[in-house]
Amino acid sequence: MRKSLLFLFIILSLHAYSQDNRYYPTSKGEIVKHKNYTLSYAEKHEQAEWVAYELTAAETRKVVERSDKFRPDPFVPSGSATLEDYRGSGYDRGHLAPAADMGFTSSAMNESFYMSNMSPQVPGFNRGIWKNLEGLVRSYAKNYEKVYVVTGPVLNVIANTIGQQVSIPQQYYKIVLRGEGKNARMIAFLLKNEKLNEPLSKFVVNTDFIEKLTGIDFFPQLPDDIEEKLEHTVDKENWYFKGSTATKANVSTKTSKEDATTGRCCGTTKSGKRCSRKAASGSKYCWQHK
Repeated sequence: MRKSLLFLFIILSLHAYSQDNRYYPTSKGEIVKHKNYTLSYAEKHEQAEWVAYELTAAETRKVVERSDKFRPDPFVPSGSATLEDYRGSGYDRGHLAPAADMGFTSSAMNESFYMSNMSPQVPGFNRGIWKNLEGLVRSYAKNYEKVYVVTGPVLNVIANTIGQQVSIPQQYYKIVLRGEGKNARMIAFLLKNEKLNEPLSKFVVNTDFIEKLTGIDFFPQLPDDIEEKLEHTVDKENWYFKGSTATKANVSTKTSKEDATTGRCCGTTKSGKRCSRKAASGSKYCWQHK
């Protein structure tokens, strides 16, 4: 009996601490650490308020096929949503951490189908622009060697539910961080839970805006000066939006040319758009955003 309990303790410990937890957001729910991603479960909404994970270039190489083994998450203390909650609702069981990001091992793939990793998504959204965004993030991991991803629903305003009080979010976000120190770059997307046909670049916002919507601090472990700069900026110049077609060389060349010639302030207005003023001499910011 003691040996069995010891074995179980070791397994649970490995399950809980096998990830890099440097960039966990703040949580208002139950933290659940799986081997390949971590989530904060909001019991009131029967879904995660965020899912966070690291994705490397090596992990984007598909080794196992999609499993489709949807099942309740046994590690959520209060109990997760179930398949029955979604049955006949007309909504997809939309992945937060995508199954396609977890094809590097069978255990990662199986973990991605826990119901705690699902959120009610409009079919045209889940199978359209959300899927395209997931593919774009994988291409970032391939091109930049490693990215940190935080993704989830906006749960501050909920009009309807399905099943046993599973909230239907009106919006979803995805935030991607790459690099370290002064070379760190961040991009954030905010999309409505509906079929969308516009280019992904239209849905880029600053991380500060998403933090205000959700009440979550996404990268509190970053040094304050770096966090403030990254989260305050709507950064389209240091990223691309054409899937995996851009190479690392092309991206870095384009970025350096833009930085050298535009002279535009990197600050953000109250509406979440990039400032249109010229940057002060020797700075990336105008007089107001210094």
